[in-house]
Amino acid sequence: MDNQKELMNERKKIIMDIVNSDAYVPMKAKELAIILNIPRENRDELLEVLDELLEEGKLSVSKKGKYGKPENNVLVGKFEGNARGFGFVVLEEEGEGEDIFISESDVNDALNGDRVLVTLKNSKVGRRREGQIVKVVEHAITEVVGTFQKSKNFGFVVPDNAKISKDIFVPIEKSKSAVNGHKVVVKITDYGKKNKNPEGVITEIIGHINDPGTDIMSIIKCLGIPVEYPEDVMKQVENVPDEVDGKDIAGRTDLRDVVMVTIDGEDAKDLDDAVSLVKKDNKYILGVHIADVSHYVTEKSYLDKEALRRGTSVYLVDRVIPMLPHKLSNGICSLNANVDRLALSCIMEIDEKGNVVSHKICESVIKVNKRMDYTTVNKIIEHNDEEAIADNKEYVQMFMEMNELALILRNKRHSRGSIDFDFPETKIILDEKGHPIEIKPYERNSATKLIEDFMLIANETVAEDYFWQELPFVYRTHDNPDSEKMLKLSTFINNFGYAIKGEQEIHPKELQKLLEKIAGTDEETLISRLTLRSMKQAKYTTQSTGHFGLATKYYCHFTSPIRRYPDLQIHRIIKENLQKGLTDKRIRHYESVLPEVADYSSKMERRADEAERETDKVKKVEYMEKHLGEVFEGVVSSITNWGMYVELPNTIEGMIRINDLLDDYYYYDEDKYELIGNETKRVFKLGQVVKVEVARTDKNLRQIDFKLYEEDSEEFNEEI
Repeated sequence: MDNQKELMNERKKIIMDIVNSDAYVPMKAKELAIILNIPRENRDELLEVLDELLEEGKLSVSKKGKYGKPENNVLVGKFEGNARGFGFVVLEEEGEGEDIFISESDVNDALNGDRVLVTLKNSKVGRRREGQIVKVVEHAITEVVGTFQKSKNFGFVVPDNAKISKDIFVPIEKSKSAVNGHKVVVKITDYGKKNKNPEGVITEIIGHINDPGTDIMSIIKCLGIPVEYPEDVMKQVENVPDEVDGKDIAGRTDLRDVVMVTIDGEDAKDLDDAVSLVKKDNKYILGVHIADVSHYVTEKSYLDKEALRRGTSVYLVDRVIPMLPHKLSNGICSLNANVDRLALSCIMEIDEKGNVVSHKICESVIKVNKRMDYTTVNKIIEHNDEEAIADNKEYVQMFMEMNELALILRNKRHSRGSIDFDFPETKIILDEKGHPIEIKPYERNSATKLIEDFMLIANETVAEDYFWQELPFVYRTHDNPDSEKMLKLSTFINNFGYAIKGEQEIHPKELQKLLEKIAGTDEETLISRLTLRSMKQAKYTTQSTGHFGLATKYYCHFTSPIRRYPDLQIHRIIKENLQKGLTDKRIRHYESVLPEVADYSSKMERRADEAERETDKVKKVEYMEKHLGEVFEGVVSSITNWGMYVELPNTIEGMIRINDLLDDYYYYDEDKYELIGNETKRVFKLGQVVKVEVARTDKNLRQIDFKLYEEDSEEFNEEI
């Protein structure tokens, strides 16, 4: 390895000596090869050296492919395309400035997601620097999902991903007999040039655009989410038992006599957490019992590699794509009632102020007494429902004490500054053919909050324990917001008479106080959304740098190993530690593998989130197709240069384009987040209530267009 590196450095030095000589004029790779006496068959090695020098910014390459000294610094970043042909390069190195605008003529052969080299131009677009892509270092996309359109002698695929602005040309003999309207997967064989479209071959026909399920499967394929399990994984699954083997119980803490329940949604099938509670002398003994998935999914097995590849289960509107095959996720690893199950239990003694005064983490064997659902438990603790109480009389006291403890834990988190954005999630109800028949907000209730509170305290307790043991671990971290974003937020809220202290190093309690002050005001939606946008994204890391949103120094994901790989990963570490197996060699092993596990798991989580968002969008568009021309009341939820988004009470969001605001020419004031009429001075701002008419829908682009409704009519739909 060292010899290869030395050889590469020697070759780079030879080229740089030539380029830096006074007599050198920019040359193509072919000309450099002739000067260096490099035979044709070895020119790939020269290109490899030139690419490294480009990445290091020591060379630049012109549009004609000539290499020379970099007139401007060559920067490295990821290209983000736009449906209209232009795009932006997001730079890799921090401190290199904001994203760089790339006009359509300077995109060259880059596609969305590509790693590219970009040079700066002397011009700007608005406040942004402008650049040109000089080389694609690495293509991110090898396959594209889209709609096939057939011509007489050829076909082309219109990509579903609007960020890919070029259609993919497909020779007719490579179209797999696809017909107009087929959703297909096309493998790119040629990325094209500036004025030449990419070319590809169709490898799979997903189904016709009008077939049930094709819309969702297209999104799954587009994001590269695996659905089927490889054969070697399924062979391993065949050997997974249906029941707990008696020999696996040996050495475990036997908790089968402890009264415990699972509390989940009515349609949940992968039950990975059970809870128990006993109240004694003003202290609560809370048990959070988590399925011991790592007992069956052993390190480096086929199952383990596949679980890591998937990273997480994906929960979509019409299906679940599990991280683990159903025989595990719905079977031996699911904490079903009245059967023995292996678990990892975190048993905490909590005082009346919500402090965990002692705890124990152990390998256990459990037997859940009853499966409960959120609706029933909520009826008991919130509504004192006689029927629900009669059906569950032996557990009612425990549920009441659980709710008591949950409120204590919630208040403790609140007192330290934990931030709770209570934006409603979407619940989409489909018919048997996958068509949406109802869309409404999914509201949290006392039972869902109770389970959240118990999972949070277990995650905190485990994270703090392993932080102080100074062992390799995967934490769930949420970094402090950027001071610039906080300063911008502070400046904006001053217009409404609010203030936050310490923009440079803000405490989460300041944002919590702000959200409490704005509760119930006209500007609540506006400021809540801006506050959320000002915060960073949570991620998995190997260092415990704290969780800003929860206002805690220690946090991890311990409670869902059936559906999240980081939880499964730390279960292994915890069990090895409990069994005294964490030798220096094993510690070094985990120190080497965990950074990649954490980073990759964060990426897979974002992919799953995107799949959920996109499938929800598809069904929302399909739902609104039936309401064209109808009028509704909504709230302005976002404003951009090209228009404003309006959200309806059922969580559906659509756009009013600037071109559809016909009474004036409007411009976007990005400091105030407002659209302002040039002549009328009419202002649209975030949080403003408006009436809208459903103007257009486009299922392919997943877009709903509204237009402003301003007739003197009181007739509009309050609900959809």
